[in-house]
Amino acid sequence: MATPRTMLIAGNWKMNGLENEALALAKGVVAGAADVRCALLVCPPSVQLSTVAAAVSGSGVALGGQDCHPSANGAHTGDVSAEMLSDIGCGYVIVGHSERRADHGESDALVRAKAEAAQRAGLTAVICVGETEAERDAGRADAVVAGQVTGSVPKDATAANTVIAYEPVWAIGTGRTPTPDDVQAIHRHLRDTVSANHGADFAAGVRLLYGGSVKPGNAVELMGLADVDGALVGGASLVAEDFLAIAASSA
Repeated sequence: MATPRTMLIAGNWKMNGLENEALALAKGVVAGAADVRCALLVCPPSVQLSTVAAAVSGSGVALGGQDCHPSANGAHTGDVSAEMLSDIGCGYVIVGHSERRADHGESDALVRAKAEAAQRAGLTAVICVGETEAERDAGRADAVVAGQVTGSVPKDATAANTVIAYEPVWAIGTGRTPTPDDVQAIHRHLRDTVSANHGADFAAGVRLLYGGSVKPGNAVELMGLADVDGALVGGASLVAEDFLAIAASSA
């Protein structure tokens, strides 16, 4: 019998927050963390990681980076390695977010290399996949996300060091979301794809998050779906009360 998957609510702060704002937000999340039963993760901008690390230390709120370079070190100006993230207190790193794929031309192969770097450094990789509006309208959503999972998840990944986050690109920050039936169907398809690629045990244990305009008002329904194991939250993670309300909905 598969071990029950622990719900994870992850906040991707993206490029938001000066130091005082990041500190206040982190303290707000910590203040409410004891009242929720799921796992909490915050991913601030890299320049705020040390400030947030100190704020969440000992609270049970996990810390993550928003990206990492595949190499452990070297002449890569402006980049951050997975080892650096681990050294500062991170337990997770987001890789392959649609904004990285679109803005920086990241391929599945590069995302996989970053996930492998996360594994090397002892981090859990939150691997993002998702289709564009044009791909969905063309009936290609299942094929696109299955291809991204197949190309982006390392062959030796485990459910312990991997989280997969499905974010339909057309729903990120738009206020639009797929129907709950659509979300469940594509998460089921993702789990089936993982099972075909990595085996049934991996598929049964890996956490699949939903992202894309998750708010307190729609979280209960989305978090109650059978194959949804939490959320990757963008805009709503910048307000501690909203982020915690989403977390409370996952119980």
